[in-house]
Amino acid sequence: MVDIVTRVNNVVNGFVWGPFGLALLLCTGLWLSVRTGFFQFRRMGYWLKHTIGAIFTNKDVTAHTSKEDMAISQFQSMCTALAGTIGTGNIVGVATAIVSGGPGAIFWMWVMALLGMMTSFAENVLGVYYRRKNEKGEWNGGAMYYLTDGLGAKPGCKAVGKVLAVLFACFCILASFGIGNMSQINSIAGNMNAAFHLPYLATGLALMVVTALIVIGGLKRVAAVTEKLVPLMALFYIAGALIIVVMHAGNIPAALAAIFKGAFNLNAAGGGALGYGISQTITWGFKRGAFSNEAGLGSAVMVNSASNVKEPVHQGMWGVFEVFADTIVVCTLTALVILTTGVVDLESGAVLAGVQDNALVGQAFTAAFGSFGPKFIAVSILLFAYSTTLGWSHYGTKAVEYLFGTAGSRIYKVVFVCMTVVGATMKLGLAWDLSDTFNGLMMIPNLIGVLALSGTVVDITRNYFARRVRGEDIEPMWSAFEEYQKEEEAEAAAEEAELDKAVNE
Repeated sequence: MVDIVTRVNNVVNGFVWGPFGLALLLCTGLWLSVRTGFFQFRRMGYWLKHTIGAIFTNKDVTAHTSKEDMAISQFQSMCTALAGTIGTGNIVGVATAIVSGGPGAIFWMWVMALLGMMTSFAENVLGVYYRRKNEKGEWNGGAMYYLTDGLGAKPGCKAVGKVLAVLFACFCILASFGIGNMSQINSIAGNMNAAFHLPYLATGLALMVVTALIVIGGLKRVAAVTEKLVPLMALFYIAGALIIVVMHAGNIPAALAAIFKGAFNLNAAGGGALGYGISQTITWGFKRGAFSNEAGLGSAVMVNSASNVKEPVHQGMWGVFEVFADTIVVCTLTALVILTTGVVDLESGAVLAGVQDNALVGQAFTAAFGSFGPKFIAVSILLFAYSTTLGWSHYGTKAVEYLFGTAGSRIYKVVFVCMTVVGATMKLGLAWDLSDTFNGLMMIPNLIGVLALSGTVVDITRNYFARRVRGEDIEPMWSAFEEYQKEEEAEAAAEEAELDKAVNE
C-alpha cells in the first residue's frame, strides 16, 4: 500500500512541481506583471514607502485594532504571512537548490520571486475584494472566496468556481498538517537534539503546550505573537548571515559571478550537457523560489485578507513586500553564506564540506563561528519553522471554516495542536513528500482563479491610482459586495469627519 501511494504521489508531484506547474506559475507572474505595467519595478519606491516605510511613519499600520474589531493590523497581517513563508525553505531549501541545480539556481530563484511579487499582489487584492465576514465578525478571505464569488460569478462558471474552491480548501487542510506542522516540528526537534541534546518527545510536548496557548486563542493571539517573533527571528538570522558575508567579503564577486554564469550554464561543455544543465538549474531555482515565498499557492492571502485595511491595493503591496523580504533578502543572504564560505564548489555547487545539503548552512556557520555555528542554526530553524507552524494554523483553520463552518475550525485546532507531538517524534519520509504535493496542488485552482480575475485586479489597481495619486473623484473599488462597500464607505466618511473636527479644534 505504501509503495502504491509513493508511486502515485511521485507522478502527481512531478506534474504539479514539474514543467507544467512551474510554467503555469511563471507565466501567471509574467502575465500579471505585463498587465500592471510591471508594477513591482515601476512603482518600487511607492510600494516600499507604503509598506516597510509606513511602519515608521503611519501609526495606523501598526496600531492594534479594538477588542470588538476582529480584524488585525496591516503590520500583524504581514508578520503572520511572513511567519508562514519564512521557514526551513529559506535555509535548507536554498542549500538544496544550490547542490541540485548549481549556484545558477539562485538567479532563477530571483526571477521566480520578481515575477511572483505580482502573483502575490493579485492574490491579496482579490482576497480583500472578495472577503466576507463570519458570524463572529472576522474577515474570511482567500482563494476559496474569489474562486466561488469571483470566478463563479462569470457566465457558466458557477459550478467550476465552487469545485475549484472546495479542492483548494481540501488541499490546504492536508498541506497544513504536513508542511505547515509535522515537517516543521520535526526539523526543530532534530536540530534541537543535535545542537543541545534535547529529547525529541520533550521538544514535541513543549511545542504542543505553547501551540495550544496560541492557536486555540484565535487569529488575534497568533498575530500578537508573530508581530514580535517575525522581526526578532529575521533580525537574528540576517545579522548572523551578514557577519559571515562581511567576513568573507572578498569572495562575494566570485560568488555572484558563479550565480550569473551558472544561470545559463556557461561552464558546461557540449550541447547535451548544456541543455540538461540549464534545465536542472532553472527547475531547482523556480521550484525552491516558489516553495520559499509561496507566491501563487494562495496560502498567505488568507491572513492578509484579515487585515483592517480598506484598500485592496494596500494589502496587495504588502504581498509584493513579503516576497521581496522572503526571497530577495533572506534567501539571497543564505546563498551568499554558502557560496562565500567555501563549503561548495562555485562551478558545480557540489558539496566540498562532506555534509548533506540539509546541514550545509550549519557547516558554513561553523566555518565562521566555530562550535557556536550549529547552535545558531538550531535556534534559527526553531524560530523560522515554528513561526511557519503558527502561520499555517490559520490557513488550515480558514480552509476548514469554509467547508464546515466555525464549529469545524475548533475541532481542527485541537487536532492541529496534537499533531505537533507526532511531528516531533515520527520519521516523516512519505508524509513530507505527500504534503509537498498537496502544497503544490493548492497552486493549480488558485492560479486558475487569479488568471481568470486578472482583469479585476487591473481595474482595482487603476481605480486606486486614479483616486490616491491623480486625485480623481470616483467611487472606490473596495469590495465586490455592496453591503461591505457601503459599510466601509460609511466608516471612511466618519473617520474623515472626525479628522476634520480634530483639525478645526
